[in-house]
Amino acid sequence: MKISLLVKLISFFYLLLNMCSIPCYSYNIPRDDITTLEDENNLIEDNKDLKSQFKPLLDNLFLNRNSSILSNDSEGLKSFYNLDKKTGQWAYENEIKKIKYFSNWCEKQGANFSRINSIVNISKAIEKEKNLYGVICYVSTEFFYKYEDEPCIENRFKLGTCHYLNLKKSDDNRFIIEKEWYTDPLADSLDLNNIKSNEIKNYILSHKAPKYTLDERTKKAIDYAHTYCGVSDDEEHLFKYNKNYKNFNPDGGDCANFASQILYEGGEFKKNSSWSYSGKSGTKAWVNAQEFKNYMVNSDRASYIAKGSYNDIYKAAFNLKPGDFVGYEKKGRITHISTVTGLDSKGYPLVTCHNTDRLLVPYDLGWSNDNIRFHFLDVHY
Repeated sequence: MKISLLVKLISFFYLLLNMCSIPCYSYNIPRDDITTLEDENNLIEDNKDLKSQFKPLLDNLFLNRNSSILSNDSEGLKSFYNLDKKTGQWAYENEIKKIKYFSNWCEKQGANFSRINSIVNISKAIEKEKNLYGVICYVSTEFFYKYEDEPCIENRFKLGTCHYLNLKKSDDNRFIIEKEWYTDPLADSLDLNNIKSNEIKNYILSHKAPKYTLDERTKKAIDYAHTYCGVSDDEEHLFKYNKNYKNFNPDGGDCANFASQILYEGGEFKKNSSWSYSGKSGTKAWVNAQEFKNYMVNSDRASYIAKGSYNDIYKAAFNLKPGDFVGYEKKGRITHISTVTGLDSKGYPLVTCHNTDRLLVPYDLGWSNDNIRFHFLDVHY
């Protein structure tokens, strides 16, 4: 019985880890760092007492991380990490990079964050050995931002992350982070040095959100996307996908599967032999980002608006409208698909997707490196 529970826990963790195709760190997580069959007697399955104990600690951790982004100062985060261990140092340095990226993106955008709030849901807590604990949690973080010339208008978006932490109880009875891995929505941008550009900033600030009316099919597609994105505003659906569909994250990614669901369940596009889902499996065009893009264009269900690097297409992005798609190309292949489900106060396209979970996020946030090429698709509803 204990072995069965252990296998379930290990499988569960690897499922969560694969919710994003690129982890925070480039090395693999050793199985011994989770637990081993020899350690099974130390396993505490779904320990409610541990969850209750770690909940305020993790709430405080994410509160301080959010405050560090707002202040552009990471100094206050040091006390949460064991900086004497390499893995603790790396985890802290990763947060420093994220803070710098957010600051750089805001300068490019001509905007500033006004508030950041996180909801933490602890899924598992185990005692790995004396005074060393493993915790898995989901986090939904809502960012509020204002443009420099619109101080009274607040825009917002949500990011969903899944974290695995090793927490060590120190001699002074504090818990500090020795290791942390999580699905990182900024994984394609943490090495970015500079995306500042006055030309880009001025162009964005010169716009206002256009007035538009959604047809019924597009509205249903957007409603579906917002309900089942994993970070829904509806508490009933927070941290949940549609159970009628397989989660393909462990198989490499769920973005195309979710984009297809949006078109079928919400947009009322009909299945066919090339684009279909049945019995927990789908055709390549349904579940693969590259094949999904190819199918949509070749079937005339979508057409190109523009493609290229961010500098090539940031002006064309203002032609995107809710219901359209953005494809993200790396090394000649489309590796991710997002659905445009809104526009902010400047008319800047906001996307919703899986891997990692996003709700109404500026389309380029987390996709700013030079090797990224964007594909903008006008969907024919």
